[in-house]
Amino acid sequence: MKFAPNLSDEDRTTMQKLDIKKAYVWVSTWFGSGFMRPAPGTWGTLAAMPFGILLLIYTNPFIILVAVITITLIGVWAARCFENATGIHDSKMIVIDEVAGMWLTLLPLSIFLSHEHPYYAALICLAFALFRLFDITKPWPACYFDKHIHNSIGVMGDDIIAGIYAAAALTGVIYYAGFS
Repeated sequence: MKFAPNLSDEDRTTMQKLDIKKAYVWVSTWFGSGFMRPAPGTWGTLAAMPFGILLLIYTNPFIILVAVITITLIGVWAARCFENATGIHDSKMIVIDEVAGMWLTLLPLSIFLSHEHPYYAALICLAFALFRLFDITKPWPACYFDKHIHNSIGVMGDDIIAGIYAAAALTGVIYYAGFS
């Protein structure tokens, strides 16, 4: 496999350990967005957005919640396989956790607003920003999952908690701005 010249040594070593024909590689990296640099977590979150927006427009809160639970369970499997293949816990290439956290962040929009609301697009952008803020800063207990749970539950858990915080903040904005 040829590598881009700007890959770090860690990324190059990690990629040499992966069998790109395996489904877990493409699932854990959310169709390769985790390979993008810089800031693979942000790229993974961006790659989650089209699917999240489709869920918002064409489904309901229950389906979105089922999608979050399903992608979380799939993410636990994919992250575990990725970690077993590479020997690296919570590689930056694993971004399926960002997908689950971002979709969870979008849930309040589905609950409280119609996608025809005039500020819907702006609130989707705010949801993205809030999720990235909480994912990067990792307030407790997200930091606990990140630092102390060294398996695929820890990989997924900190982003689920970041998604809960971001969803709560988004809910506050929706209510206090009088959008609901």
